[in-house]
Amino acid sequence: MHLNWAAVSALAGAIAAVVALVAYLMPPAPPPQSRSDAVVPTPAPQSSSPDPVTTRPAPPTPSPSPESSTPQPPMPSPTRAVPVSSALLSAARPGGCDEATAALTAYHRNAGTVRSSQAAAAQQTYLDLMGAVLDAQGVVGAKISRLAAEFQELNFRLTGMTGGDPNQVIADINTDVAELNRLCGSI
Repeated sequence: MHLNWAAVSALAGAIAAVVALVAYLMPPAPPPQSRSDAVVPTPAPQSSSPDPVTTRPAPPTPSPSPESSTPQPPMPSPTRAVPVSSALLSAARPGGCDEATAALTAYHRNAGTVRSSQAAAAQQTYLDLMGAVLDAQGVVGAKISRLAAEFQELNFRLTGMTGGDPNQVIADINTDVAELNRLCGSI
């Protein structure tokens, strides 16, 4: 007997896809309700007096459920705020610095020596720096935004979308990276 393993594995993959689709489309089953959770109405006691006084029946007494017999975990005690010294606050880096550093490090790691890989790395760095600008403020934000524009220009020059020497843009990038390092506190 000769089995076509490609057909068998394709069939197995198709069956797995159908099973996954059915499982995805099925609504989740409601959790089972235990008998102790069901509310059973109790009849109101009948008054034998002829007075037309309306009395409200007492609310039904819940029967103890097996779940309620388990002890509840203790409530956590409120946390106290720990005072942070001003030395720790001043040591914090401005917003956007960590993201910009990661983007610049990735560029140096991924650029390579071929123009096309340098252009792709410059485009990715542009996108990453635009994300870093969202967390940055003030002069740091302005510097990251300028770097993003320079990486976009570098991508344009490397791909031939605009004319000019890419080395001019690289010189501007190096100057602005040094300034960003100073603003962020020596990266």
